Amino acid sequence: MKDILDFNINPLVAYIGAEPKDFLKADIINYVINSEIRIIDFRYAAHDGRLKTLSFPVSNYAHLDSILSYGERIDGSNIFPFIEPGSSDLYVIPRFSTAYIDPFAVIPTLGLLCSYYTKDGVPLQSSPQYTLQKAHQVFHEKTGLSFEAMGELEFYVIDKAQDLFVAENQRGYHESLPFTKFYAFRNKAMELIARAGGKIKYAHSEVGNFTLDGKIYEQNEIEFLVNPAQTAADQLLLAKWILRTLAWQQNLDITFSPKITEGKAGSGMHFHTALKKDGKSVMTTEGELSVEARKAIAGYMRCAASLTAFGNTNPVSYFRLVPHQEAPTSICWGDRNRSVLVRVPLGWRAKTNMMAMENPLEPQALQDMPDRQTVEMRSPDCSADVYLMLAGLINAAKLGFETENALEIAEKTYVDVNIHDSRNREKMLALEQLPASCYESAQVLKNSRAFYEADGVFNPVLIDGVISKLESYNDKNIRQEIKENPTKMMELVRKFYHCG
Repeated sequence: MKDILDFNINPLVAYIGAEPKDFLKADIINYVINSEIRIIDFRYAAHDGRLKTLSFPVSNYAHLDSILSYGERIDGSNIFPFIEPGSSDLYVIPRFSTAYIDPFAVIPTLGLLCSYYTKDGVPLQSSPQYTLQKAHQVFHEKTGLSFEAMGELEFYVIDKAQDLFVAENQRGYHESLPFTKFYAFRNKAMELIARAGGKIKYAHSEVGNFTLDGKIYEQNEIEFLVNPAQTAADQLLLAKWILRTLAWQQNLDITFSPKITEGKAGSGMHFHTALKKDGKSVMTTEGELSVEARKAIAGYMRCAASLTAFGNTNPVSYFRLVPHQEAPTSICWGDRNRSVLVRVPLGWRAKTNMMAMENPLEPQALQDMPDRQTVEMRSPDCSADVYLMLAGLINAAKLGFETENALEIAEKTYVDVNIHDSRNREKMLALEQLPASCYESAQVLKNSRAFYEADGVFNPVLIDGVISKLESYNDKNIRQEIKENPTKMMELVRKFYHCG
């Protein structure tokens, strides 16, 4: 195991000789001193989904030990709009498992993600990060299972257009050099994210590819490995910061906006989810999707509309969620089907040794494959609060286990071909639809809030804040308004260009 830890791209893991979950304060201090780290950055997510930063000089041992022992205080009213200025002080307490080396800092800098605590020294109940922690705790207590997840980050990189080797419009999926222009950028971002602790599965160019006003817009994706839900959220948060900062350093533009122009592929942030018991997946049984997985899917079906309140949080989100553009609108699920809301991707359930077929010198015996099956929720985008979205998905999975006719719900909402196929016309008409605006999403959440607030998972103040934010956009009739005034769409795209 020591060799595996030594051969690790994350310098902290290689130096300390332990996985991040096992990092101690003493390990951090030892690394800081011996590696001549001069700045400690506390980072924490705010209501806008972006990282905020508090920097400390490493000037003496006592100060270093103090900030790593007790954290620091900040003004919470400038972090969350639902915190009153009259009683706004919060503590930010670092989580040692999130330590990473800042890949951009000129002065050697170590960063740590932090959690919020109140004046009474208890976790802030309305904090998105603590909401996710509570959701998983309740889920585990009631089901005996652990919930894991990973995210797919889709984004556009923008630069001046080139006339050489121009990729075909909206045909950029898995393109190679020289038809993809940002291969080097994407790989450099992968390296930096991995060095900061991100567990990446792969990266590639995506479908979206077009030129507009002298600029090339190229869509890319970075997909992570399945991790505990808290870790999955932390990694997505850091990855977005690294991608933006790298783009800025290279004089490139980058956007996670759900939609940037009409008729072109939008960008989502799909979440793959998996259930485990005692560290082993329970997603399949004898090569078929398990009862547990189908119950979780039934929960996703029941909560799909309200989950948009956490996963699709500005008006531009609903320009992406329109029919016939590989984004979901109907609440249904299916196998390997990209027109549905919840997709069950290939899970290595074939009974053949494909690797041996292509590599005859390899052993012919079929190796037992680990259960890598996941279930993919396709509605969220990068406007999402990753902590609240994952907390909502966990709550939804729990509801599936608590629903007596869960398997019946799963059967009724299953679609075996493209949902827009004429063969599915009757079923499509019977399916519920996702909200068409922030306003609709807010109304669904209002009607569902008791479910989210049960067991103390989602704090009522937090739910009030989410509803208030969604309603503030006044987008109840946004699709009709855009038909009457097409320029309004681009006005909103510009306004929310750097969402999340």
